[in-house]
Amino acid sequence: MLSFICDGSTIEKYDSRQKEKFKFGLSRVLPGLYVGNYRDSKDATQLDKYNITHIVAIHDTARRLHSDKHYLCVMASDSPDQNLTQYFSLCNDFIHAARLREGNVLIHCLAGMSRSVTVAVAYIMSATHLSWKEALKVVRAGRAVANPNMGFQKQLQDFEETRILEERRRLKERYPSLALVKQDEEQCALMLNNYEQLLLSRNICEGRCAMGEECPTGVCRTTPTRRSRRRSSRSQSDAVTRSPSSTSLRPRSGPAGLRSYTGSAPPSRSSSRVDLSRPGPSESLTAPVTPQTSPPVSPKRRGTIQVTTHKTLDEVPGS
Repeated sequence: MLSFICDGSTIEKYDSRQKEKFKFGLSRVLPGLYVGNYRDSKDATQLDKYNITHIVAIHDTARRLHSDKHYLCVMASDSPDQNLTQYFSLCNDFIHAARLREGNVLIHCLAGMSRSVTVAVAYIMSATHLSWKEALKVVRAGRAVANPNMGFQKQLQDFEETRILEERRRLKERYPSLALVKQDEEQCALMLNNYEQLLLSRNICEGRCAMGEECPTGVCRTTPTRRSRRRSSRSQSDAVTRSPSSTSLRPRSGPAGLRSYTGSAPPSRSSSRVDLSRPGPSESLTAPVTPQTSPPVSPKRRGTIQVTTHKTLDEVPGS
């Protein structure tokens, strides 16, 4: 019987002979930073237990579920072609500002494996000096099922090679406080050490178990059969015919729409851009639409930022 500290606060026990899987609710990866799935995001008991104050929801139907939480909603699919890099700076600002004010942030998608993990890794890279592979190990040490799809991993690699130095500099200039630096460095070192021990004991994997090899977490992606690929190709072809977005004239690389609202009622689809500096029940003003230049969200004002993506015909898989 082996014991490891997995989240810096609780001790989980694993039997290497039985290869027991991790039991998941919310997974703590850094002080004030958690990763979870859609079910976790609806569980008010869990949110209260971990004192979650801010939520980053990133999936196809991301929306506000709790009126007493600050929200950042990013509508994005779990597709290798989905561009998540464009949201990294916006998510970094939301997460970092909340943590500096001693808030607790939950990042979730549907399964808590790919989209949410990608955002968490990008933040850890930006807030520390870790590479994307090291940051992913930190997340996996706290959440064994963390496994971004190959497209998202490639985006993280490109982010490290082309933009990470600029993003770290931008984050430090916007948030000059050093309050989180030491504790994040110590926590990351602890998590990396735990990762290596868990890897040696075969309680987690590196996310690339070979075909036919038993995966200790059961989440390694396998190559689809020819039949399933044919079925997938057919369904994607039908989607091109039926999807309203296939007739969109929006440029492929165009910036996403940014929407914000407060209160219980969702925003009107006709008001896609709102100036966050002048909130009001019926006000709708033009604001910058590029996520990287949007103003930071004040954790003191409860509300929701909603980011949506629109796919053109070229962006639909199989077109």
